Amino acid sequence: MKNFWQDFKTFALRGNAFDLAVGVMIGAAFQSVVTSLTENILSPIIGLFVRGNFDDLVLDWPSIGVTIRYGAFITAVVNFIIMALVIFILVRLMKRLTEPLVKSEPEAPAAPTTQTCPYCLTEIPIGATRCPACTSVLEG
Repeated sequence: MKNFWQDFKTFALRGNAFDLAVGVMIGAAFQSVVTSLTENILSPIIGLFVRGNFDDLVLDWPSIGVTIRYGAFITAVVNFIIMALVIFILVRLMKRLTEPLVKSEPEAPAAPTTQTCPYCLTEIPIGATRCPACTSVLEG
């Protein structure tokens, strides 16, 4: 049981877990701001064109007891689009800000693994002492 708690503590105190928790909390708070924007500002503006509260737009079939609230659905879609756009802009901004920090120096070229036989010009392994093509003894 002690190993379980130790493993849990290691997991919970990792930097990534805290970053994720902070991101979720900020996302939830931001969601309420975007919801308020769509419900309290954008919906009434759109409602001016439909002459009423946009969220109250419904298709009603009283004979079968079905009501489709398409105004509320469109409000949710607008809410989603705004959230996706803002998250896209934030991710793009963060990528641009961290890109100079992430750039690494180019890797040095790898050491050669082959050499050319000076007699027949065949590619041979670098450590070979005799050419397999012309059987010449190689120096060094």
